[in-house]
Amino acid sequence: MFLTTVLLKKGIPGKQWIGKYRRPRPVTWQMERAMIRRLEIEAETEYWISRPYMTKEQEHGHAAERRHDRWEAFKVAKRVATFPPHKFAEDHLNHLNISKKWTAA
Repeated sequence: MFLTTVLLKKGIPGKQWIGKYRRPRPVTWQMERAMIRRLEIEAETEYWISRPYMTKEQEHGHAAERRHDRWEAFKVAKRVATFPPHKFAEDHLNHLNISKKWTAA
């Protein structure tokens, strides 16, 4: 593949790690170990996915009650969040109550 490069003692044109004629990286023992570890994790994941926790009959509608409760809680929270709190004129005008000279004390 790189016979001309080796024979003519020329370098790889452009960047040596990218492109069509890039320099191949040597495979180290760390790379092999990491690949084996990833394949073992993938095999274990496939093992656990292939054995379901519940049967199809148990799985059908098992979360309907929980989903309904969460929906009701969401509706209540949404209704409470959009409704503004009550305000009274006394709260707005309370800063004017410094002295009450017009009332009999």
